[in-house]
Amino acid sequence: MKNNTLENQNLTPVEKFQNAEQLWFWFLYSKSIQNGFCHNRPGNNKPCEILDVETLITKLYLCGKLSDEQLNVMKKFGDKRRAPYQYVYHENKSAALWQSAMETLQKYAYEKGWLAD
Repeated sequence: MKNNTLENQNLTPVEKFQNAEQLWFWFLYSKSIQNGFCHNRPGNNKPCEILDVETLITKLYLCGKLSDEQLNVMKKFGDKRRAPYQYVYHENKSAALWQSAMETLQKYAYEKGWLAD
């Protein structure tokens, strides 16, 4: 007899992320609750796991595709759950770093099939 839970999981469509920002915010939120996070909970049908995103970010950093400055901005504004504002003077530089980081993340996350077409 097959496990009905496994059958139902296979029938559930995967919810791909709309863009790199959505992926990044999901990742940070999931990391913040990771100790109590159940990977197989109903409705958790994302195309990747937390570790997958962490591995991708690490690889992008180690090969020089993401800089220290970009990662700092991603973390700072990711924790605020918003992108920096381009037209606010003290966030202008952060907005440029955020934009270039999200473009990089978008490219590689799309290649992995995590983003919607």
